[in-house]
Amino acid sequence: MLDIKFVRNNPDAVKENIKKKFQDDKLPLVDEVLELDKKNRDIKQEVEALRAERNKISKQIGACMAQGKKEEAEELKKRVQANADRVEALSSEEKKVEERIKKIMMTIPNIIDPSVPIGRDDSENVEIEKFGEPVVPDYEIPYHTEIMESFKGIDLESAGRVAGNGFYYLMGDIARLHSAVITYARDFMINRGFTYCIPPFMIRSNVVTGVMSFAEMDAMMYKIEGEDLYLIGTSEHSMIGKFIDNMLDESQLPQTLTSYSPCFRKEKGAHGIEERGVYRIHQFEKQEMIVVCKPEESPYWYDQLWKNTVDLFRSLDIPVRTLECCSGDLADLKVKSCDVEAWSPRQKKYFEVGSCSNLSDAQARRLGIRVKGADGSKYFAHTLNNTVVAPPRMLIAFLENNLQADGSVRIPEVLKPYMGGMTEIKRK
Repeated sequence: MLDIKFVRNNPDAVKENIKKKFQDDKLPLVDEVLELDKKNRDIKQEVEALRAERNKISKQIGACMAQGKKEEAEELKKRVQANADRVEALSSEEKKVEERIKKIMMTIPNIIDPSVPIGRDDSENVEIEKFGEPVVPDYEIPYHTEIMESFKGIDLESAGRVAGNGFYYLMGDIARLHSAVITYARDFMINRGFTYCIPPFMIRSNVVTGVMSFAEMDAMMYKIEGEDLYLIGTSEHSMIGKFIDNMLDESQLPQTLTSYSPCFRKEKGAHGIEERGVYRIHQFEKQEMIVVCKPEESPYWYDQLWKNTVDLFRSLDIPVRTLECCSGDLADLKVKSCDVEAWSPRQKKYFEVGSCSNLSDAQARRLGIRVKGADGSKYFAHTLNNTVVAPPRMLIAFLENNLQADGSVRIPEVLKPYMGGMTEIKRK
């Protein structure tokens, strides 16, 4: 969420930013919020003047009473009452105006970083760099569910009867591999200096609206009926929410946390054939990383976060690449974002396995996460997040890239301790 002062002083820049995000339908909101802002300031000014007048009249009433001028005092009391009625009416109007301003300000997108490429959607994202050599073996790579089934490692049919489409049972060695990857990712991030955390898996509505846009909320979140609680779509939400309404001392920054959680998503819309199986599902587990830092440090942490994911995937012998998200593919709170994509030897292309984002002070402004500087100054923190690893989607990349000609799956060296020393998973 932008500062209203910034919008007031830079309306053309705000409109240009909206155009760069191809959200022209939001352009009228800028003029509307500026009109409301002026109205709100006028109301406050009038209320202040009325209260000053009331204080002045109150003194006059006291003087009149002391001088025995009761009739004059009564007339002044009527003025005080009229004054109070006007203040009450203005205060009511002020509340409505401020609610509308807040709703608009939470809809106007954040100012994107100058380095972000301009594009309408994810088809115009720009490749930054490749890591590792993509390999297509001379033997067939089956679809990921077929690989899992060869190890008796997945049961979609039973899950469909129990919970419907978008759910799964992972079994045996595949379930163990899933847990091994999560545990390895946890230790990987702890070794990089991040504090491990298991957060709440449900959050209140004020946290939801603090960490994401209304459009994201509608597309992702499951609400608990009858309660002010939502199931988290990613642990980033409750991790950033941990700092809601906090005044952090500058010496406490940066806050670098890595968290485990299950995640729940509606995943609305139609999806292609390549997104069946366990690619796009309603329930999954994830290791996440977040940073709360000083504004000038957020570009540094942005680079550190996406590099962590690249390094983890490369340690598992999975080739990856990074893509710079274009303006039209950025969620409204983000100023800059890149996707990490893993190589699929079966499809002979890359697919998304993680996303790194710098949200500047957008989440902090919504959630009231402020910092007190050494010089006594106060400002909003910057927040960033990135996926460490999110199986079972990550398992697709793992299985395809480590599948051997005989149908077994090789276990990379770093994962062997988490798999009880196993060197490979064999067909059942």
